[in-house]
Amino acid sequence: MNTTTFSALAEPNRFRIVELLLDGPLTVGEIADRLQLRQPQVSKHLRVLLEAGLVEVQADANRRNYSLRLEPLQALDRWLESYRSVWSERFDNLDHYLQNLQSNGNKSKD
Repeated sequence: MNTTTFSALAEPNRFRIVELLLDGPLTVGEIADRLQLRQPQVSKHLRVLLEAGLVEVQADANRRNYSLRLEPLQALDRWLESYRSVWSERFDNLDHYLQNLQSNGNKSKD
């Protein structure tokens, strides 16, 4: 997992662009309209996402369609998987602790 992905996604507008592209390819103009940003701003954000390998561009006559690349997102998911087991274990421990508190609280009321 490289930090370029995190750096690219850390900026809120780039993150929003990635979320928009989940539904399929869009042009710069379509992204600008949906996010209510100026086209030059969107182009700069798309360049960062392109350099990070998160999006790809397909030329169609005079339009450029941007779409998500799944590979970096899959790598991010694999990286997060190692943390999911830690989170799950800690949530299980918290659940057991809360159940013990609740059962001890019910015993003292009896």
